[in-house]
Amino acid sequence: MATLALKFRPRTLADLVGQEASVKALANALKRAKASGSISHQAFLFAGVRGTGKTSTARILARSLNCLEGPTPEPCGKCGPCTASEQPDRNLDIVEIDAASRASVEDARTLREQVQTLPAFCRYRVYIIDEVHMLSRQAFDALLKILEEPPPHAIFVLATTELQDVPDTIKSRVQIFPFRLIPVSLIEARLKHVCDSEGVIAEPGSLRLLAEAGQGSMRDALTILDRVISAGDGKVIEALVREQLGIVPAERVKGVLDSLLAGDTVAILDHCDALASIGSDWGNFWKELMLSFRDHLESTARSGAPPHEAMRLSRMLHLLLQRERDLRDTSLPQVVVELALVTAAQLPHLAPLESLLKAPAVQQIGHQAQQSATPQPAPYQPPPRTPPPARLSAPPQTQHKPAPPSQAHQVSQTQKAALATPAPAKQEAAAARSIDEIVEENPSLGQLLEDVGGEVIGIKST
Repeated sequence: MATLALKFRPRTLADLVGQEASVKALANALKRAKASGSISHQAFLFAGVRGTGKTSTARILARSLNCLEGPTPEPCGKCGPCTASEQPDRNLDIVEIDAASRASVEDARTLREQVQTLPAFCRYRVYIIDEVHMLSRQAFDALLKILEEPPPHAIFVLATTELQDVPDTIKSRVQIFPFRLIPVSLIEARLKHVCDSEGVIAEPGSLRLLAEAGQGSMRDALTILDRVISAGDGKVIEALVREQLGIVPAERVKGVLDSLLAGDTVAILDHCDALASIGSDWGNFWKELMLSFRDHLESTARSGAPPHEAMRLSRMLHLLLQRERDLRDTSLPQVVVELALVTAAQLPHLAPLESLLKAPAVQQIGHQAQQSATPQPAPYQPPPRTPPPARLSAPPQTQHKPAPPSQAHQVSQTQKAALATPAPAKQEAAAARSIDEIVEENPSLGQLLEDVGGEVIGIKST
């Protein structure tokens, strides 16, 4: 009896789940091939994790190319080439090669010679090389020329889970189609379709757990479902799924989460002791707890809770996620789990912002900050004193009579007037005759300036 993974293997491009981008590109290429009579490119590389449909897509491509109505993205499934492609081992024109067991350069050379053989009864001879990254460097070099210029009747489909190990020279000669992880929701819907087709009763929560256990691989999820159906005698029950997968019971996870949110460290330690007594996998428990905490955080944020409550939950979840690496590296996982949970439970609760604003100390600080923010007049600072001009050189040695006291008094009054002259008047005085010219005309004035120390700012001639 065939397993569920083989029984529900995709037969057409429309059956592929979660690979819409690659399906659309291949369908368009097949449509152009039907319009032109031949396919434009003959070498493909399907890259992605296990169980995402790489080999199944390669077989679908071979069926679509060799269908009597093709090339077409929707093969009939009834003609000779379509039925023969269901069992590639019995079809001479569909050659599947496991590169892990045929990785030598001799195998590559043998393949290069076989490529020249025409198809037996199909339109194309399709070579599917699985796990191509396992080929040796010499084998890759032997395939370079044949991949770049293959015979018109040959199609190459390479599949790998390690794209980074494929040489760049190979990548440049093929069309690369990425196969991504399948979302959990799509896997869950596919599992429900399988259960309905097989007449299996499945609880909704159990299918969700199976889809998450598949980790993006449809084949892994179907394999686990097959095992659970056998263990449950045709029924898929959530408790049985948890038992088969080693997942902690949901009630225990909810109890730990409630104790964590309430800050009850005693209850947290009791739950950890109970988990240790039943031999729970601490890694699975931690994953289930983080997912439950994340769901609680999302429901809290969407319910319109105060910002400080959402912030408190975010801090707790961030602290717990930081301990995940310690849990993987430690030899005492229970100690790491208990330490992380107790620390998160004792995080100080954030007070509402309104209560902080009403506190007297906060109001006083705010009043002081407002006063400091008010601009204050700057203190008065006297203007910098202008240094006195250099002393005037003494006039030529000439006998002069001393000026009378009245004349000295008049000069001092002139000095005071000059000092008191406002800025516009000073600018006007700057445009007047220079002091040297005045002193040359009045030698007695130069002697007087010598006696008073030369502290005259400017003299305006009248």
